[in-house]
Amino acid sequence: MNLRESLRNKYQKVSNERIILGIDPGTTIMGFGLIRVVSKKMEFIQLNELILSKYDDHYTKLKVIFERTIELIETHHPDEIAIEAPFFGKNVQSMLKLGRAQGVAMAAGLSRQIPITEYEPKKIKMAITGNGNASKEQVAKMLQQLLGLKELPKNLDSTDGLAAAVCHFFNSGKVVGNKSYTGWDAFVKQNENRIK
Repeated sequence: MNLRESLRNKYQKVSNERIILGIDPGTTIMGFGLIRVVSKKMEFIQLNELILSKYDDHYTKLKVIFERTIELIETHHPDEIAIEAPFFGKNVQSMLKLGRAQGVAMAAGLSRQIPITEYEPKKIKMAITGNGNASKEQVAKMLQQLLGLKELPKNLDSTDGLAAAVCHFFNSGKVVGNKSYTGWDAFVKQNENRIK
């Protein structure tokens, strides 16, 4: 641990502050949001999106996702990452691409030893609105009320990323059936059946 990390850890213990980065992975748009938690209260930091549709090559998109996630980590120093799990659809190719996007974002966090928790989309919607089948608009409106956002973005992928962070805040300290990883060793141990 370097001096900067040591001082940051010391400050956080004193101030009881932590930062959560929420990510809604995608190959067209990756949404993300950040919140600060101070003494069990949420504060909005940022929400935005990474537009990936301008890149034709899938591998370039993955590279950009990795680089942007690292940039967010180095700028905001999140203590935890909450990421939306891919939902199971009928299009296998789309699911494969979405899984790769999620994996690359996770790899960025794991490379910096940041604990990651994965949440199913219904779990996120339930945590924010109380309804696992809520629309994106309903989730966004509830986030606007919870965090005092003045206006909502036109594209709601960024609010989906923010919703993952808020869901993680609401589930902190609870024993939940979500997957959490604290590093590569934990990821490998929990996914032995996927590694050949």
